[in-house]
Amino acid sequence: MFHDVRSIRASPFASSADRRWISFRSCRRGSVAISGRSRTAVVLAKSLGEGLERSRTAVDDNGAERVVVLVIGGGGREHALCDALQRSPTCDAVFCAPVAGLANDLVQAGILTFGPSSEAAALEGSKEFMKKLCDKYQIPTAKYQTFTDPSKAKTYIREQGAPIVVKADGLAAGKGVIVAMTLEEALNAVDSMLVKGSFGSAGSRVIVEEFLEGEEASFFALVDGENALALESAQDHKRVGDGDTGPNTGGMGAYSPAPIITKELQNLVMESIILPTVKGMYTEGCKFVGVLFAGLMIEKKTGLPKLIEFNVRFGDPECQVLMMRLESDLAQLLLSACKGELGSVSLDWSPGSAMVVVMASRGYPGPYEKGTVIKNLHEAELVAPMVKIFHAGTDIDPNGNFIAVGGRVLGVTAKGKDIEEARERAYRAVEEIDWPEGYFRKDIGWRAISQKELASNNR
Repeated sequence: MFHDVRSIRASPFASSADRRWISFRSCRRGSVAISGRSRTAVVLAKSLGEGLERSRTAVDDNGAERVVVLVIGGGGREHALCDALQRSPTCDAVFCAPVAGLANDLVQAGILTFGPSSEAAALEGSKEFMKKLCDKYQIPTAKYQTFTDPSKAKTYIREQGAPIVVKADGLAAGKGVIVAMTLEEALNAVDSMLVKGSFGSAGSRVIVEEFLEGEEASFFALVDGENALALESAQDHKRVGDGDTGPNTGGMGAYSPAPIITKELQNLVMESIILPTVKGMYTEGCKFVGVLFAGLMIEKKTGLPKLIEFNVRFGDPECQVLMMRLESDLAQLLLSACKGELGSVSLDWSPGSAMVVVMASRGYPGPYEKGTVIKNLHEAELVAPMVKIFHAGTDIDPNGNFIAVGGRVLGVTAKGKDIEEARERAYRAVEEIDWPEGYFRKDIGWRAISQKELASNNR
């Protein structure tokens, strides 16, 4: 059963049977009480959510602990997580709420919480923190320097030359990274962050980093504080335009598995990046529990992975394809992470491939119109088997129409026996959706398909 605690009547996540209001209130010490029965609460912080008040433990006939889960957030990633949790045979109910920042208080209150503390979340919140951790624990990453003085930053940029990367130290809604192909672009990025303050406090310190040439890949691992468990591979498309052109976005599509992440490379990433990070955070007194999402560059000249950045949550839109393929009980998986028991857990994934095509408001990542009507969503899910549309930036208007209220609005996702079938199903569903003000890339998965064709021709 799914409940959106804001308004089930306006929730794209809910079935008709769940269209009712759910009352909830913030409690002292940061816990959240939700009306209705509550058993063991797996509180999913940041990456998944925060906040059920635990009353008692219940066990099913097979000895598995039963849970009620609250997922925090209202985007496409959270919709995908709710969908996966609804499939769990040990999850009695799934709640969703648009609040955040409760992890520390919940842990202190004795509530199981999947997600990092505010201290551990610095892995994503401060690029300087991440870079210093890499230096100390010999985690491979791009060469860099940190600056607060714009003139010194510009001097360093001129010495290094272009292409070069300029990053805001803090969180900047996915827009704080400038891959400058010319010196002028790099110098303008420094002015924008350190002089004009375009990103506020997030850009008051900048990281100037060497440009790495190669193929980007996303790597996900669940972490219980001391152990890490790799998830299946996935790869997204950051650029807004076909052919990986135009400005960076939060992600215009993704697919899983990613051919570039071989089993050998997965083992190398775990040994050289993920496990040293987990151990380093533990040693530094910032025990990490949650999802480590490593943005990697597989260098063209060496074929080896380097860490670009960490996020401390499931990626969006990568989460959508991962949750479509996950066959293990997600509720029990997260419960094991909360209890420090990932060392004895294994995962089951569906064979074949999954792909998500993001439909965005025309103009994104720049200015875009809000309130445009979207039609035929139900029909689009029926054009082919194993199609699911995840809502990232939608609402319902007074006439009952779905409307776009964000930049990235829909994640049209499909599974297939291979990448070609998943792609064909996803794009059939996209074409069925009636939204003239929407935009989508037409080449999601091109790298995987090209690599597959090349391998076939070389046989």
